[in-house]
Amino acid sequence: MLSSQRALFDIPREVCFLNAAAWSPLPLAVQEAGRIGVGRKGQPWKLDARFMAEQHERARRAAAALIGAEPVDIALIPSVGYGVSTAGKVLDVPRGSRVLVLENDHTSPVLEWMSRAAAGGFTVEPVAQPADGDWTSAVLEAMARQGAAPLALVSVSSVHWSDGGALDLPRIAAAGKAQGAALLIDATHDAGVRRIDVKTLDPDFLIFPTYKWVLGPYGRAFMYVARRHQDGVPLEQTAPARKGVSAEAKIYFRDLAYADGARRYDMGERDHFITLEMAAVGMEMMAGWGNDPIVERLSMLTDRLADGLANSGVRVLDRKLRAPHLLCLAFPKGMSDDLPQKLAAENVYAAPRLGRLRISPHVYNDEEDVDRFVEVFKRVAL
Repeated sequence: MLSSQRALFDIPREVCFLNAAAWSPLPLAVQEAGRIGVGRKGQPWKLDARFMAEQHERARRAAAALIGAEPVDIALIPSVGYGVSTAGKVLDVPRGSRVLVLENDHTSPVLEWMSRAAAGGFTVEPVAQPADGDWTSAVLEAMARQGAAPLALVSVSSVHWSDGGALDLPRIAAAGKAQGAALLIDATHDAGVRRIDVKTLDPDFLIFPTYKWVLGPYGRAFMYVARRHQDGVPLEQTAPARKGVSAEAKIYFRDLAYADGARRYDMGERDHFITLEMAAVGMEMMAGWGNDPIVERLSMLTDRLADGLANSGVRVLDRKLRAPHLLCLAFPKGMSDDLPQKLAAENVYAAPRLGRLRISPHVYNDEEDVDRFVEVFKRVAL
């Protein structure tokens, strides 16, 4: 099991931060990469001509390593929403078909399809949030529903952000393939923690940002694109997306054919001296620790939380249904609106989400944090 990595972060001992699912603190090494990046932007004449291309590929390799992909299949993008909009431009959703999403899922894998449905002549069907937290069974039942319109796309988060329910992606992917449906995965709350292998899973698109679980900055995200979709038209029209458009060349528009691989889907203004390297450093740290040691540690912490909160009047999902790194507390009598503020007043941080309290430890947390949360929670909430 991975040991606590608190020493690699700037977190005072009296701070109990259990809110990685909102945003993670930056490791000291990532902060330093940002400072160095600011210095580079301050004196750009010192940049080697190869620096930007090398930085792009370092980040691409780091993202690919987290999900079992090849770097050529990774696009550099600014957000999950950007990636889903790209998928919306590339995927063909036939008229009369349906797109399956999760009820109360985050906006990114949902709103793109809702905005296209009327003009596209298809329907968006939300899978109702299951009372028992078993999202996998609920999704599979919706996919197999008799008499429903043909299933064109399953566009879902792999872990539901509000209740911590974890989807069994291999089962969902297999069921979708049997119906000829495409699969888009928002892996915001999964990449870097639970093991993902896109070579085995074979989604059409898988997208994740860096500012939560992979210890990076805002504004950086990565999109895996299956090779069957690498001949589409990008969301933006940029010089790097083409094979031969270069300000340095004697002929500016030499070859307008799109670049090979997922690089054609890279965002415009991708030369982020500062944050792209920060993102790479954070992802490299996560890959270095490995999925299994991380999951073992975070499962231990959430199990300890669940045990400590037993008989306190809150409900949590069954261990086999929840993600190892999120524990969401449901309050049968309703959660007090000021509970998060009461916890924060004690330097204990968790997030209110749709009437639940979402607790999300990361590698910097330890048993002392868990025990302190339980003690403070019982004192201020009960």
